Amino acid sequence: MTLKVIVKGKVQGIALVAKNPMNFLGAVDKKTGKVRDEKHDLFGKSLAEKILVFPYGVGSSVGAYTIYSLKSNKCAPQAMICLKADLTTASGCALANIPLVVVSKDKYDSIKDGTKILLDAENGKIL
Repeated sequence: MTLKVIVKGKVQGIALVAKNPMNFLGAVDKKTGKVRDEKHDLFGKSLAEKILVFPYGVGSSVGAYTIYSLKSNKCAPQAMICLKADLTTASGCALANIPLVVVSKDKYDSIKDGTKILLDAENGKIL
């Protein structure tokens, strides 16, 4: 498996790569899209308009509503790429219509922070 589409869509943007799992409810300000957890490697960075690349989501299922709130507040990531699609992230992306794909470890490791990528979650490709 190189890429598994969870929520379809096609976007182009800048990769924001995290080493740590994301707790959307506890770590992200839903009004600004900034990571507010001081222990997270993305602390102080905004998820807005980025293609968020992270291992998987953790924390409460209410995090799905945080993802939806990010979209409503126009500060959500354009798309998400992860190693494992947890229920919170998958349902949040589905509610907010944010493209979400799961990639292999090799593909995940090849995505570099700050690079411009095209995520085609209609045809299962990352360019």
